[in-house]
Amino acid sequence: MKAKHTIETMLCRVGAAGLARLTHRGDTLVLSYHNIVPLGERAIGDSSLHLSQRVFGQQLDALQQTHEIVSLSDALLHEPTSRRPRATVTFDDAYCGAVTAGVEELRSRGLPATVFVTPRFVGCGFFWWDVLASRSEGLSKKDRDRCLWELWGSHDAIMEWVSISSSSIVAGALPSHQACATFEQLCSAAAIPGIDFASHAWSHANLAALKQSEVRDELKRSLHWLNEHFRNVRAHLAYPYGLANRKVEEATRFAGYEAGFMISGGWWKGPTRTHDFAVPRLNVPAGISLDGFRLRVSGIRLR
Repeated sequence: MKAKHTIETMLCRVGAAGLARLTHRGDTLVLSYHNIVPLGERAIGDSSLHLSQRVFGQQLDALQQTHEIVSLSDALLHEPTSRRPRATVTFDDAYCGAVTAGVEELRSRGLPATVFVTPRFVGCGFFWWDVLASRSEGLSKKDRDRCLWELWGSHDAIMEWVSISSSSIVAGALPSHQACATFEQLCSAAAIPGIDFASHAWSHANLAALKQSEVRDELKRSLHWLNEHFRNVRAHLAYPYGLANRKVEEATRFAGYEAGFMISGGWWKGPTRTHDFAVPRLNVPAGISLDGFRLRVSGIRLR
């Protein structure tokens, strides 16, 4: 890892990131974050999802130096106003840390962002992937695949499986910032200029593993709940776990959404993605170096 970080630093110093950005003028990069760990706090479980507030702030500062940062709606609807590449910030899952510490970093810089909310979890505690993660690592691939496909990514089904199985998965105590945000925290975030909400489905189930009737219910209930409680809602969907297929994309369109977002894929040409239901994003994992971040948002990713 140290060697990789050294190479990233060298590439940035010789201007590789700047040269790469020249090929992405007018292109858009949608950044996908999850939780932001408040200053002085620590994360437990799937560490890749929990980025420190300090590092998040550093990434925003770096991004402002090289990109035009716009809202997700602007990226979808409007032509670029700068020769720079465009970037937009999104958060999946509406973690408490994201809508408090993360939104505070954005507010202090006057930057916009979209929070993809799963209403079923609002104010109801923690997500299964954090609850079931061990103290140092996430779930094994075998256990995670079973949770996602055999148990449909359903929190209730997964927790029931754990309770009756002889699984050795560790369930530890989690810090409050790893819970889903409360309704009051969402209201506070909604009052910040530039912060808007969109759907992450109703219960964060794996839509690609559900029956069509269940998919429709997940999509309609979520958007209805958001519109019922907030004004700053966009008809956009981030697919839970980044999983979708043609049937899910068609259901998303018929449910009244304007766009559907993956969690991979990188750059796209804007503003032609309204009524597109496989819009790519760039996932930003915790643990990436600042120079590694600069390279990734410029179009360079080291293996």
